[in-house]
Amino acid sequence: MIEQLVHQFYGRVRLDPELGPIFDGAIGDHWDAHLAKLCDFWSSVVLATGRFQGRPMAVHLRLPDIKSEHFGRWLTVFEETAQQVCPPAAAELFIARARMIGRSFELGLAAHRGEAPVATPVRPRRPSLKFTA
Repeated sequence: MIEQLVHQFYGRVRLDPELGPIFDGAIGDHWDAHLAKLCDFWSSVVLATGRFQGRPMAVHLRLPDIKSEHFGRWLTVFEETAQQVCPPAAAELFIARARMIGRSFELGLAAHRGEAPVATPVRPRRPSLKFTA
C-alpha cells in the first residue's frame, strides 16, 4: 500500500503545474531512486520499520525553489491520493502524519530563510473510525 501511495502521489505531483517543476528540477532523472527512498521514509514514519536513514529537512532546505506556500498544495494532493489509495483508517493515519511533516517542513524552511511562515489551512479532522468485534 505504501508503494502504491508513494508512486501515485508523486505521479500526480509531477503533473501538477505548481509542484511538478520544483520536484523535476530537484530530482531530475533520479526518480526511481527517489521513489524507493520515499517508500522507505513512509515505511519508517507509519510502520516504524527504521528503513529510512536520512535528514530530509536538511535536504529540502538546500532547494531554493521550494517556498512555504507550496506545502498547502503538497498536502492537498497527498490527502486526495491517500483517500483514493488507502482504506479509510490507513488514509487517516497517513494524512495525520503528512500534516505534521508538512507543517514541520514549512516552519523549518521559513525559519531557515528568515521568513514568516504561511498559515497553511488546517483541515478539520475526519471523525475517527471505531471498530467493533
